[in-house]
Amino acid sequence: MGRLAQTEGLTEIQQDILATVRSFVDKEIIPVATELEHRDEYPAAIVEGMKEMGLFGLMIPEEYGGLGESLLTYALVVEEIARGWMSVSGIVNTHFIVAYMLAQHGTQAQKDHFLPRMATGEVRGAFSMSEPGLGSDVGAIRTRGVRDGDDYVINGQKMWLTNGGTSTLVAVLCRTDEGQPEGAAPHKSMTTFLIEKTPGFGPNETVPGLTIPGKIEKMGYKGVDTTEMILEDVRVPADMVLGGVSGRGFYQMMDGVEVGRVNVAARGCGVAQRAFELGIRYAQQRSTFGKKIAEHQAIQFKLSEMATKVEAAHQMMIMAARKKDSGQRNDLEAGMAKYLASEYCKEVVEDSFRIHGGYGFSKEYEIERLYREAPMLLIGEGTAEIQKMIIGRRLLEEYRLSE
Repeated sequence: MGRLAQTEGLTEIQQDILATVRSFVDKEIIPVATELEHRDEYPAAIVEGMKEMGLFGLMIPEEYGGLGESLLTYALVVEEIARGWMSVSGIVNTHFIVAYMLAQHGTQAQKDHFLPRMATGEVRGAFSMSEPGLGSDVGAIRTRGVRDGDDYVINGQKMWLTNGGTSTLVAVLCRTDEGQPEGAAPHKSMTTFLIEKTPGFGPNETVPGLTIPGKIEKMGYKGVDTTEMILEDVRVPADMVLGGVSGRGFYQMMDGVEVGRVNVAARGCGVAQRAFELGIRYAQQRSTFGKKIAEHQAIQFKLSEMATKVEAAHQMMIMAARKKDSGQRNDLEAGMAKYLASEYCKEVVEDSFRIHGGYGFSKEYEIERLYREAPMLLIGEGTAEIQKMIIGRRLLEEYRLSE
């Protein structure tokens, strides 16, 4: 372990957790990641190992059987996992967004029902905002839930569900409109529904009208299933509205997405660290013009830039996580961390790819997989442009001139 991306002020428990995860990544993930990724195979054995370590309950409060750890601990664990294989970190990300939303906004009955089983990994979460024609405009959601007695009837189509097939609980953002005056802001007419389902693809066995089509074929980020979700007259009990009150879904989802953005930043840090490790190792093995390429000034310049970006992204991610843990608003810091880490990750991976030369284009080398994975981070949990909008608006709030 080198000196890059260290974190000051960790407790002994945090250090022990990270050491355990790092060992698991080195022994159980890195040796098989590229093979599983090329086969687009779900990492079932790795997931079982994470369940045994209690990672699915990492941030879930102890009263519900979890470890009750901080967002900082979670982010550092994700960084380690993504260093091994980014797809595995995606499996835990959506799970924890849903668990966090339940812990923060759920009714007591919802917490009691879901969180203990989520802590063990028996119930695994996915969340769903996006739709086929939606992009970044969350206010344009068309999937609609209409009240019908003690139920809501939901119709619509959702897109880009990470863990869409393997999850057993999906938090779904829908338009409800009830109680809102005509012309009300779109975000005030949204509700988050909790839908329990059986894992698998096709029509769902336990939820009539709900269909998870097959996996979406992707350039990278393989192994983890990414899907659509079709809802045709799906009936959801009113007590499965997150928090028990309609119209709060947008705010609940945005709170969860702040956690997700710290996660994406951590993933970017992990992938960038691995790309740097691969690049600096290869540079000391490959010889050209009679000496190791690491001795060429051009390669040393590249390595120095890569290391600086790895360090900067890590420290920004740590700041965003600690801000959220302190109970303060962190949308500015989370946006900055997600933007910086994802952009730097792309650049570090590309530089490592260049150091590998022609071999980087071969599927035999790990950097080829990282080169296909990094672009997803530029899009997940909001594009760079969305992050810049968030950052710009918050800066104007902070630095607004007095009249």
